[in-house]
Amino acid sequence: MKVAIVGASGAVGQEFLRVLDERNFPLDELVLFGSSRSAGRKYTFRGKQIEVKLLQHNDDFKGVDIAFTSAGAGTTKEFCETITKHGAVLIDNSSAYRMDADVPLVVPEVNPEDALNRPRNVIANPNCTTIQMVVALKAIENLSHIKRVHVATYQAASGAGAAAMDELYEQYRQVLANEPVTVEKFAYQLAFNLIPQIDVFTDNGYTKEEMKMFNETRKIMHSDIQVSAMCVRVPALRSHSESIWVETERPISPEEAREAFAKGEGLVLMDNPEKKEYPMPLFLAGKDPVYVGRIRKDLANENGLTFWIVGDQIKKGAALNAVQIAEYLIKVGNMK
Repeated sequence: MKVAIVGASGAVGQEFLRVLDERNFPLDELVLFGSSRSAGRKYTFRGKQIEVKLLQHNDDFKGVDIAFTSAGAGTTKEFCETITKHGAVLIDNSSAYRMDADVPLVVPEVNPEDALNRPRNVIANPNCTTIQMVVALKAIENLSHIKRVHVATYQAASGAGAAAMDELYEQYRQVLANEPVTVEKFAYQLAFNLIPQIDVFTDNGYTKEEMKMFNETRKIMHSDIQVSAMCVRVPALRSHSESIWVETERPISPEEAREAFAKGEGLVLMDNPEKKEYPMPLFLAGKDPVYVGRIRKDLANENGLTFWIVGDQIKKGAALNAVQIAEYLIKVGNMK
């Protein structure tokens, strides 16, 4: 099994290295690719140093079984054919092909079998906020069809990459030192602030991030579900949080929902208000599951339920989800 990581030096690329090692992924050879900026860097994986190769239009992907890409939509589109022409399965973490009809959009806890039908040998990893939401929604959908979702997201700096995390650290230091604040990665200072915009605005007043949650959820769940999202950047470092209101075809009690979440694949129930136990991003960075708490009836909707989730978006929201897709393909013997 020969595996490639494209975009190895980025936050998600580095997470791929950790996740593959943590999960003892069955690979014999690992090759790393990057831009001219990162080519030549060396990373240690399972005791061996691997040098990052420059991503080029050549035959470097000959013999590669799985290529994990996290280098941006433009890079994926430019190099897709180069990566897949010798038979590699491309599992892409960008938005390049997510909504293409002939590219499956997969969350293994929800729709793993979609990965088996991939005409272009490309599988798309959904947006991080969508991934953690649908893992939770699946548990409720199994009880009663979800008609409508309202969601407010609280997205950490890490959603914008490693440099954005560094900038948040630096901004806090600058504010406390009474120095001018550096603002490069976000539209405004994020330290001590909230920014109610993630990605660019579309014609309907929603951002692209918010529209991803609408469109991707429907594709993954094969559902007519309606999703209205408000995505906010918050000055947390890592792990996204979401406040979710669902409307189901029949009323679901909090007790029934708790039981479903407790049994749900990829979920951990953390819901004990009396003891102040609920998911918080500070304590859940680096964890695999999606954590669910604050489960209660929606007072404004007879068929409504509301709850709070937290998930590490570099892990489950990116690298881990992609690796789980590859694990599923290996398990069912569907690599070619």
